[in-house]
Amino acid sequence: MELLRTEGKEGRERESKFVFFRLGSEMYGVDVRYVRSIERLGAVTRVPHSPPYVRGVMNLRGSVIPLVDLRLRLGLPAGETSERTRVLIVNLGDKEIGYIVDEANDVRDLTEASVEPTPEVAKTERARYLAGVARIGEELVLLLDLTRILNEEETQELEEMR
Repeated sequence: MELLRTEGKEGRERESKFVFFRLGSEMYGVDVRYVRSIERLGAVTRVPHSPPYVRGVMNLRGSVIPLVDLRLRLGLPAGETSERTRVLIVNLGDKEIGYIVDEANDVRDLTEASVEPTPEVAKTERARYLAGVARIGEELVLLLDLTRILNEEETQELEEMR
């Protein structure tokens, strides 16, 4: 995934838009190209025999959306849902998936200079999902590559829940 795909004009840095959200105390970002909408978490219907990171499905304006608890998928401890809990509705090819996050903050531009590769010290299990790290003021933002969160087989299992 090319993080900063927009060609800058001469003398200007390339930049791309990212949706920023929190999981616990950590800030994450994903490329806005994949995010169709940000929704409140509605009623969830549990699906029997689904993996632990699959919370269930939700009805969104007549469409059944499979929901992935991003905390659990990334190996973080489960969190409580609150009024701030949001669902990132993501389009990956012809598949639509909802990723549950603690709160979705905003959409921001990131310049090429603000994005760095994932540091070696951060090479944990979670690192395989990372596309890089950005610095926003004093805070580090972990940039997720949404195409790596689920493999093809897992994506197909979610599709079958629809």
